[in-house]
Formats: sequence, structure tokens, C-alpha cells
Amino acid sequence: MEIRQLQHFVAVAESGHFTHAAEALHISQSGLSASIRALEKSVSTPVFERTTRSVVLTAAGRALLGPARRILREVAAAESAVASIRDAEAGQLALGVVQTFTAVDLPATIARLHARHRGIQVLLREAPTSDLLASVDDGELDLAFVALDAAPLPAGLAALRDYPETLVLVVGAGHPLARRTTVRIADLAEQSFVEFAAGLGLQTVVAALFRDAGVQRRIAFRTSQMDQALSLVEHGLGVAVVPEPVARPSGLHIVRLRPISGAKPPTRRLALVGRTAVPTNPAARAFMDLLPAA
Repeated sequence: MEIRQLQHFVAVAESGHFTHAAEALHISQSGLSASIRALEKSVSTPVFERTTRSVVLTAAGRALLGPARRILREVAAAESAVASIRDAEAGQLALGVVQTFTAVDLPATIARLHARHRGIQVLLREAPTSDLLASVDDGELDLAFVALDAAPLPAGLAALRDYPETLVLVVGAGHPLARRTTVRIADLAEQSFVEFAAGLGLQTVVAALFRDAGVQRRIAFRTSQMDQALSLVEHGLGVAVVPEPVARPSGLHIVRLRPISGAKPPTRRLALVGRTAVPTNPAARAFMDLLPAA
């Protein structure tokens, strides 16, 4: 028993005539008759009594009519629900983000998404990169903004946008380095550091930066909150290496780190990752359409 056969059956039952039903369905009368015969074969009994002027439901046909109408209503509802998801009129976007991500104004972008697609629900989760990558991989998240400094992107995931960020040194107003505009990493060996330790992203790339320069840092404070790290620096308790977008609004003094041996200025790589190059979730595609060009 096929959906198309049920549609034909209900049309004939409601019109009481094969010719009228065929016209309403925009198919040939012979095609409609063949569809009804196939339906009767599938249920092993006639559903219509045919006369020269009209058709009449058999007892089996009367028993089938109510369920057939309910099935067709459910099919129509299912098609409508899928169409709403497909056209981004409804659905859900599960989005992850690392704590220090500032390359995109997420609240503003989500607000624009809501204005254009009011039926889309956004679930936002903040977590370390390793947790976010695992959640994207297992389907718990559709997309995630992560830091790709600790390790290569795992197989099976795709970087959909890249957001490189320059790393800078931040110091308090009274710190001797506040009068400098640039500093060599080697000059920081005697400084006390405030370490932002929330997962592997920024913490790993900063550690690698000093390791490559042969400088042993003296870490006085470790915190998983960037606001607290910047506050400790502001009070003169240490210096910190952070992404420039994070430092810019803090009011602290920004000191550029000189590249090592003519290399590029130290950076970290942020990225928007998903499971496929083009997300299958229409809500995710609608969100990406609102992101600035990479």
C-alpha cells in the first residue's frame, strides 16, 4: 500500500467518480484505475463497487477511508515540518564556543539570525576546545568556534572559517614595560606571569611560544577566567600573553611581542568547525550566511 494509492483512493471516494477524480488529480483515468487496482491487490479485496454511472465504497473501502485520511494528514504534516526545517523557518542550532573567542560578535549574530528566522532555536555552549571538538564529532553540536593551537583538527571535522589572532603582552599601568611598545620574548624571563588555564587552546600556544624562544616563565597565578587574569595584571601582580582582541578593551597597556628570528608575529588560530564542508542542518547554514567573510 503506497501513499500515492491512498491519495487516489480518497479522491475517488470523495468524488464518487473516476473521471472527476482523475481530473482533480491531473492524471489519466487509466492511470487512476491502475492505481486503484494495485491498491485492491495489496489489501486483497475490492474497495469500490463500480457501476456505469458512479462508484460506491465496499465495506472494506468504508473501513479504509477513515485511516487513509488520517495517514494523508500525517504525511502532509510531516512534509510541512520537513519543509520548515529545510527553509530555516524552524529547527535548532547547537553552537559551541571557547571562552576567549572575540573574532565574531556572537550575541549580535544570533540576534540577526533570530530576526530573520524566528523559528530557529539557538543553544549556545561554552567549553574548552577539546570538549567542543568531541561534541561536534558526535553530533551533539552542529558548529563550534574553537582554538586549533593544541593539536591538528581531528579527522572527520572540517574548518569552515579561520580567525587568526595576534598575541600580545599586557601589563599594568605602573609596570616598567608599560613604557615600551615592543619587547623581545627573551626580555621576559624575570617577569611574573598570570596564566590563563582553561583547556588546551591559548595555554598551549603561549607555552610553545616561550619554549621555542628558550625562555622559562615564572608563573605566579593560574586562572580559568580571562576577566580575573586581566584583573590580576591590572593590579600589577604579573604580566600575561593574550589575544589582542581580548586585550584591546581591557584598558591595560599592550606591548607587542617581537617575532623570533624574523618570523611572523606570534598568533593563535581560531576556527569555526563542523562535520562537513557545508552543514546539513539548514539552521547552521543560515547562521553561517550571517558571518563576516573570513
